[in-house]
Amino acid sequence: MRILALDTTTRDGSAALVVDDDVIDQRRGDATRTHAERLPRELVALVAAHGTSLAEIDLFAVASGPGSFTGLRIGIATIQGMAFVHRRRVAAVSALDALAQGAARDAAAGTVVGAWMDARRRDVFAALYEVTDRPAFEVDRLRVIEPPTVGPPGDVLARWRSGPRAPAVIVGDGAVMYRAGIEGVGVGVAEPPLLAGIIGRLAAARARRGETVDPVGIQPLYVRRPDAEIDRDKRERGSAAP
Repeated sequence: MRILALDTTTRDGSAALVVDDDVIDQRRGDATRTHAERLPRELVALVAAHGTSLAEIDLFAVASGPGSFTGLRIGIATIQGMAFVHRRRVAAVSALDALAQGAARDAAAGTVVGAWMDARRRDVFAALYEVTDRPAFEVDRLRVIEPPTVGPPGDVLARWRSGPRAPAVIVGDGAVMYRAGIEGVGVGVAEPPLLAGIIGRLAAARARRGETVDPVGIQPLYVRRPDAEIDRDKRERGSAAP
């Protein structure tokens, strides 16, 4: 099974060609250009470099969020368009799940792993997982302890450490950004891996379980409302004030 996977949750993002469970090629995006400027050209170039075409892709995969609202919309729309044209199914994967799967690759069962992504405004998108005894990159390799949330990193870390299962390590650009506070309480920090290859492998696992969707069935994982909506509500409340 040939899978084309895309992550646009960060400025650079990544793309990968995955065949069955093997990452054939994975490329970091050019952060000096926007996703709108780079896509779909980067994806076409990736598959062409391996003597194939979009028509020969069996499954498309994309990071469903959280992340940059603009990046998410562009990435999802790009994959939806390709899948629709070629009449293929899609697997949408949480970027937080992908981060945690990368950190859990060689972890022992029972290890607790957190995932943090920079959510701006001095917040992080966060989720907490326990590693199971299932093989790496299987859908049920991780058990969700806390689903995706957003909040100040200090509050998230304090909540996790006061709970019954504190993390041994936190992975992601949000963890790197707030490394001092995390390591200061004895929790490890893992650098964020490129996500497209992981997303492609998780997509393969989901396909084996019949957990793919039609292109129109992708549901973005925003976690927090878009800034434009928040600003609009503030303006409306201000205009309604006496």
